[in-house]
Amino acid sequence: MIKPWKQDTIILHTQRLLRSYQYWTGETLLDVQGTPEAVAKALFYAPFVLVSHGIEPDPILNYGNQKALELWELTWEELTQMPSRKTAEPMVQEARNRLLAETEAKGFVRNYQGVRISSSRKRFLIQDVLIWNLLDEDNQRCGQAAVSSQYTFL
Repeated sequence: MIKPWKQDTIILHTQRLLRSYQYWTGETLLDVQGTPEAVAKALFYAPFVLVSHGIEPDPILNYGNQKALELWELTWEELTQMPSRKTAEPMVQEARNRLLAETEAKGFVRNYQGVRISSSRKRFLIQDVLIWNLLDEDNQRCGQAAVSSQYTFL
């Protein structure tokens, strides 16, 4: 299997992630220069957890960097076929849905924290999370992403 960050669709998605983050926050998610592929590789191996999902009725994860794959204990193939709601336990779905709706309305939300669950049922608290709307090349909403560098296993 080709490395995720070498795939044309992921290289394009990486550009959307970075551009949308800067659009909403005025900040740079990752200070990296180089070819689009080099930037995609740097983001994939960045020292923070980064995930995103699309805009399907039950949104499917469409990106997770190496830290995210390790945290949720998933392969790329497993992660990118999973509804994003499955990253959290059923009892916190209502709060998660409110957060995503707030993000959709405001563009981004800072300082979120919540309990998530890995594929082997390990629970962990993600902290200092920033969630933002992803925009395509026409500035149309095409998903949401979340980044965090703080998490604690419970």
